Formats: sequence, structure tokens, C-alpha cells
Amino acid sequence: MSFRIAFIGAGSIGFTRKLVADLLAVPEFAGVELAFTDINRRNLAMVAELCRRDIAHNGLNTRIISTTDRREALCGARYVFCVVRIGGLEAFQHDVDIPLKYGVDQCVGDTLCAGGIMYAQRGIAALLDFCRDIREVAAPGCILFNYANPMAMMTWACNQYGGVRTIGLCHGVQNGVRDIALAFGLPKHELDVICAGINHQTWYLSVKHRDRDLVPEMLAAFERHPVLRETEKVRIDMMRRFGFFSTESNGHLSEYVPWYRKRPGEIRRWIDLRHWINGETGGYLRVCTEGRDWFTQEFGKGAAGHKPLPYGADQRTPEHGSYIIEGLETGRTYRGHFNVRNNGVISNLPDDAIIEAPGYVDRNGISMPQVGALPLGCAAVCNASISVQRLAVEAAVKGDDTLLRQAFLLDPLVGAVCNPPEVWQMVDEMLVAGANWLPQYKSAIALARRRLAKGPMIRTNGTKGAARLRVRSSRELARIQGNPRQGH
Repeated sequence: MSFRIAFIGAGSIGFTRKLVADLLAVPEFAGVELAFTDINRRNLAMVAELCRRDIAHNGLNTRIISTTDRREALCGARYVFCVVRIGGLEAFQHDVDIPLKYGVDQCVGDTLCAGGIMYAQRGIAALLDFCRDIREVAAPGCILFNYANPMAMMTWACNQYGGVRTIGLCHGVQNGVRDIALAFGLPKHELDVICAGINHQTWYLSVKHRDRDLVPEMLAAFERHPVLRETEKVRIDMMRRFGFFSTESNGHLSEYVPWYRKRPGEIRRWIDLRHWINGETGGYLRVCTEGRDWFTQEFGKGAAGHKPLPYGADQRTPEHGSYIIEGLETGRTYRGHFNVRNNGVISNLPDDAIIEAPGYVDRNGISMPQVGALPLGCAAVCNASISVQRLAVEAAVKGDDTLLRQAFLLDPLVGAVCNPPEVWQMVDEMLVAGANWLPQYKSAIALARRRLAKGPMIRTNGTKGAARLRVRSSRELARIQGNPRQGH
């Protein structure tokens, strides 16, 4: 088979190299053409070199085109992977640090809450440009696979305003299956699950091992597991209150709801610092910063690339992207959980929302069967987030800072911590800090600058975070065995 697959944001080592390995594990795809594009010339060159090394090691002749000209990369593409982080780590730092001044303590800040909302404002402005280019130069019917967060908001904007069919892809469901398997001491491939909800707030409505229904036993299984009962305290408590296990990690989930991070003195009660994903303040920013610094310094010394990646079915990751393309191109059936416009799939969530639910892929396309209604409590948790997402998407598309401020105000954790004047000032600060990546807010940013300069400013507490760890140097990382991106 010969067709083009483009990667926007290909300088992302974490996603690009892994997704290429997954795609080229499919024998029929040896002849595809891969087109990489990124605005960071150096990162793009490093990732392209690593992928070419992997391809040669596996005896393939798959061609990689690497260019900073996005339209050149997209020209004739049948599929596009979006793996961007608009604003990079500089903007990400603002997403974490500015809300922290106001007491909003985030672990990740890339899906909801103050950081996720601002991340969406940057990302949506860029993705709508990507969609325009796809409409104009890609192959007819090109599908955009979005891996970029905030998943639901980005996918929502592309489908509603971008004019490009966009499927949001995440590995949260797969990771949750791993945790359930660990809790029960079962092989994860023996579990059959049905999840439904919204990205990062998807609920395991059915979990079966052969003919055994594990859902009624799940809370007890997690509570008695010696590790999970310490690392997943938020998820366990949510399961205790709402009856179902949620896909996302302890740290992620803790910042999507109003209860677990609103009082600094209580945050450590709900988290675990053995790994950042369990709830560390700014944990993902820390490991991303460490990983970038280490990779940049070590590339070319033989360490950064590690060994060439072997390709093959047994090496393939559970990421959905390659399996979907395989199903569409070869007719082999694939079942996964995808982020798409609801349109009645989940009956008690809004039709315009982006939901995450089971889907099937074959040569006939991507099919989403009806799930029906979520349990009322689970639906209520999702609907609170959907209201924030809708406001944030409309704000990003229209450059409307009033809608943006309302999204902040209605966010569950921001609303639990901040009063309205604090929210308005926080948004001013975040708009000004992110001005380089927010072209749609030019007028609003000018007014925000004047307000901040004029004062008087509301006094903030200046907290460093309830559970923040320092960024380690590349020298320290070099002494650590295994993956340098792991937590302390």
C-alpha cells in the first residue's frame, strides 16, 4: 500500500517515534510515505533521524519527508496525526504557575481546570489553521487523528468549526484496564470492558472476566491492593461515591472535580509522590522539562536514541491510531474507545459534546454503537466538565474573553478555590503571559495589560504548591537507571 501519513508536531519524541513503530508493524504499510512537520527545526531533525535509524534497523525502505512547511507535509495526505503542544513548555509553565498563585494546585493542567482551558485557547487557534490546510491540500476525505490535549476541546473545535473529520485518541482506557487487571491479579488481555463518558472522565460501565462481572467487586479489590490503595486514593474515593471506576490517573482526576485539591493542607492526603502521575503539584511539567533537557543535551552522544526500536506485532503499543488505519485500509476489524461527537451515542450527554465510547473499525469505516444512558451521578460529573468545555471552545473560536472568564468561573476546581474577582485577574495574567500564542485575543490582551498595570492588584498567596518537587538536572538524570522521565 502506498499513501501518505502526515505528523503535525512531529518533533514530539514521545508520540512520533512510537506511532511510527506501530504503523510499520503492519506489513502492508511498509510502502507508506511519512511526512513530518514541526515549527522547531532542531527537534524535527532529531526525531526524523531517530525514526530513520529505526526504519533502517528493521530492514525497511519507508520514506520520511521532514519539513517545516506544513502544507508541503499535508499535501495529498490520507491521514494526519496531530501531536502538538502549542506554546511548548514555556506556555505550559504559565498554565501551572499562574493559577498556583491563586491557590489552584494542578498536577497536570492540560485537560480541564485553569491550565487545560488556556491550553485549549492556544491549541484551538492553531488546529483551525491545520484544518484549513487539510481541507485545501490533503487527500479528499482525509481523517485527522488528534492526540493533543485538551482532547475533548480540541476535537470539538475541529469537528464543529474546522470542517475536517477528527477522531480524538487517548490511551486512558487501556491504562485503566492495566490497573484493574493489577487489582484483581488477572492478565489484562482477558478483561472485556465497556467504557463511556468524556475523555479523562470515562467510566468502566462493564468489566468482565470470562462470565464474571467484576464491577461489583472492584472497590474492594482496589481497597485491599497494597499499592493501588495508596496511589489511587482519588479514583477509589470517586468509585466509592459514584459506583464506577474512572479511566484517568489519580493526579489527572484530582484536578477535574472540586473536592480533592481545594485545600492545600489536605492535598497530600489524596496523592502519592512515588510517581508524578499520582498527584504531584506540576508533576507533568517537571518530567516534561527534565525529559526535554536530557534529550536535548544527550542527543548525538548515543544515549538519547537508546537502541533502535524493533518493529513487529509483539512490539506494538495499545495506541489506537495504527489499528484504526489498519482496519480502514485492510478490512481487519478493530474495537477501541474513541473520542467523537456524541450525536446520541450517550443519551444523557449533549449531542454536540465530544464523548469517549466504544467504536468498531473495518473497511466500511468507523462505527459508534449506542451506549444508552450513563448512571446519573457519572453523567452529572461529565456534564459539569462539558459546560466548561463548550464555553472554552466558543471562547477560543471567537476570541471572546467574557466566555473564557465564564469557563474559568464554572470550572469545578477553579470555582472551589477562587472568587470571581480572583478569576478575572487570573485570566488577565494568563492572557498577557500567553500573548504570543493567542492571536484571537489581541484586543482583550491589550485591555488586560492596562488593567494589570493600573491596579490595584488582588493580593495572592504566592504558594509554591502543596506537593511540588524540584526539576532535576541532566547530570542527576544520567545517574538514574532506566527511564529518566520517571518520578523521584
